[in-house]
Amino acid sequence: MTIQINAGFDSGNIRLVAIEGDRVDLEIVADHLSDFYQWFHFRVSGAKGRTLTFRILNAGGAAYAFGWPGYKARWSADREAWRVTDSAYADGVLSFTKAIDTDLVWFAYFAPYSMERHHDLVSRIALKPGVTHRQLGTTLDGQPLDCLTMGSGEKQVWIYARQHPGESMAEWWAEGALEKLTDPDDATAKLLREKTTLHVVPNMNPDGSRRGHLRTNAAGVNLNREWHSPTPTRSPEVLAVRNAMDETGVAFAMDIHGDEAIPANFLAGYEGIPSWTDAFGEKFYEYGRRLAAATPEFQIEQGYEKSAPGTANLSMSTNQLAERFGAVSMTLEMPFKDHDPNADPEFAWSPARCKVLAAACLDTLAGMIDEI
Repeated sequence: MTIQINAGFDSGNIRLVAIEGDRVDLEIVADHLSDFYQWFHFRVSGAKGRTLTFRILNAGGAAYAFGWPGYKARWSADREAWRVTDSAYADGVLSFTKAIDTDLVWFAYFAPYSMERHHDLVSRIALKPGVTHRQLGTTLDGQPLDCLTMGSGEKQVWIYARQHPGESMAEWWAEGALEKLTDPDDATAKLLREKTTLHVVPNMNPDGSRRGHLRTNAAGVNLNREWHSPTPTRSPEVLAVRNAMDETGVAFAMDIHGDEAIPANFLAGYEGIPSWTDAFGEKFYEYGRRLAAATPEFQIEQGYEKSAPGTANLSMSTNQLAERFGAVSMTLEMPFKDHDPNADPEFAWSPARCKVLAAACLDTLAGMIDEI
């Protein structure tokens, strides 16, 4: 049979360069109107019984090529379980080899989260008692921007995920958070629904998600550099969400992301904003300490460098919301590699573990909500 490579589906991304024997040469396609690329997602047919080596020839030009060393590609035969396969990076080429024993096999940068699954999630959660669904706006491609709200408390909590569409772990986390928050028997959910009103935007970038982008929307815009001055023509997604936040105010905010290089889960805060005080920042630091104590799936030793006083980038949501509302605001970063402090050699960081971390994040929030 002839080997066929295809990425013509929701979140698909790859370009076939050549097939020579058991070697398949590929390139990742850049985001539309942008130079960003790193996300890949494709399927292989006609290769059952063969061992193929895939080479991504332009990996060296990817947005975060420094993240390839130590990375392992994900594969699946059923699109449910995504395991890692041996991978290597050298001379600007990412390669991975797989013995294929099924008619179809799928490869991806991380376990994909499709727009169809997104709509299933939104519909399922919207039917839960006490949940209100709102379409905050539409994207440049005309897709809906969904927000799910629950709880009756005074403190306003905003959780939003997947500003960067290739960071699909963010929506796996959001799915876990929404399932926990709507569980009628969950003590954390009950407490949070009593003391807060929670607004969850599980996917901030539907266009980029469906197009197979790494980092940008349909206009090639990085949404997490638009929060100071979003516009309808460049960043309607941010404009719609920030307008909704202006209506409610924000006491606590969490922006859910993925990181290409650091093999661990970590938080980034709002050091460097003009209104920073040590007392204000201590609430963020205390949240991280409590989360690390609560689960082996989080740590506080590794992370990004802190911004120096007065140098915070207010176009980024975490900084903007902390400054704009006085919110205890943070970015959660999850790895494309693995959470090395609690490593899994078969699955690495995975959708199931995203959900476990989401539950721990909410438990931690519930434990200190009176202090926020």
